[in-house]
Amino acid sequence: MKLITWNCQGAFRKKAEFILAREPDILVIQECEHPNKLIFNSNTERPKDFLWFGENKNKGLGIFSYSDFTFQLTDNHNTDIKLVAPILVTNGKTDFILFAIWANNRKDPQGQYIEQVWKAVNYYEHLLNNKNLILTGDFNSNKIWDKKHRVGNHSTVVESLLRKEIYSVYHKYFEQKQGEEKNPTFFLQRNLTKPYHIDYCFASNEMYAKVKNVEVGTFDNWIEYSDHTPLIVDFDLGDEC
Repeated sequence: MKLITWNCQGAFRKKAEFILAREPDILVIQECEHPNKLIFNSNTERPKDFLWFGENKNKGLGIFSYSDFTFQLTDNHNTDIKLVAPILVTNGKTDFILFAIWANNRKDPQGQYIEQVWKAVNYYEHLLNNKNLILTGDFNSNKIWDKKHRVGNHSTVVESLLRKEIYSVYHKYFEQKQGEEKNPTFFLQRNLTKPYHIDYCFASNEMYAKVKNVEVGTFDNWIEYSDHTPLIVDFDLGDEC
């Protein structure tokens, strides 16, 4: 199973073919337009299942299936935490909980970005006990900004997940420390000299054991389309997929 998260910086309908060339099974797309605006060209593959969340019809959170996986939003979805969507993913052989994330809530006085993930980690604590679990998306956060946040900063979120044996796939796979990433996922103002790592995939111990490859897109290949590069994770589900 290939899972890709990518903040497309809007107008996904015009960029879908480029990320679909990577043959994802599941796509999590931030800054994706509302389904009513998703008019793909005739040559672009259509998703087999699709969910969308947001208030701005030009920029929301889209989750796409290009395989036999189907999506069902969990009953306890808290719409006050934006944008974090807990989704049951299944294909009849395997199922897992996917938290699709675009941490961005300008209306929350307690914090717009990582604070949303912190709230989700606490609100959905019971779901985090699921053995088959993935959290992925644009967290708009990095350890280097911890000093700007007193409660629910980046390191606190990472530590809370670690206590439940939920790991950052990128950091564990490449043996890199939080805040010392060698592969950025975001270039502020599309500027090569302003790189940051703010997109993540976290997986439970059982799911991480199935990771076979992790890749971060490069500036040269993706800057034409977005200020973010995709984070691509391959899971070997064997006969389950």
